[in-house]
Amino acid sequence: VCRHSLPTQEMLKYSKNCEGAEDLQEALTSILGILKAVNDSMHQIAITGYDGNLNELGKLLMQGSFNVWTDHKKGHSKVKDLARFKPMQRHLFLHEKAVLFCKKREENGEGYEKAPSYSYKHSLNMAAVGITENVKGDAKKFEIWYNAREEVYIIQAPTPEVKATWVNEIRKVLT
Repeated sequence: VCRHSLPTQEMLKYSKNCEGAEDLQEALTSILGILKAVNDSMHQIAITGYDGNLNELGKLLMQGSFNVWTDHKKGHSKVKDLARFKPMQRHLFLHEKAVLFCKKREENGEGYEKAPSYSYKHSLNMAAVGITENVKGDAKKFEIWYNAREEVYIIQAPTPEVKATWVNEIRKVLT
């Protein structure tokens, strides 16, 4: 949460039953909405190596960093064995029409120049995506699969709450 919304949250805390508390809540909600949009688009413009036009993927709904394991039916069995154990760090961008998998690169620099950049790895068209909400033995994991489980991505969120938010947002896109 950025420094501009904190004073508003403080004011809200002390003005629960006062006149104007609802207006304050509305203001805070729209400030947070604007901050999220700015934050999301700052990350989005840092994506390199994507061929198409990101604007054609529809609205950017969420973005965040995850551990990702892959399990593909096609491909070399050695790759599959390796893939099972070691997760990849991936930054996911969930759009209305596609989910992008990127690799985050921290840049050296000061202030704004220290912003991360993301190299595009691959994307899945939401039209062919399925989701499995629960993965055995881990409340932070869920699965995104593609083309009737031809490709399976096990995604581990930093917390069960983050997982729940993503699962709900992906479900909304899929329905």
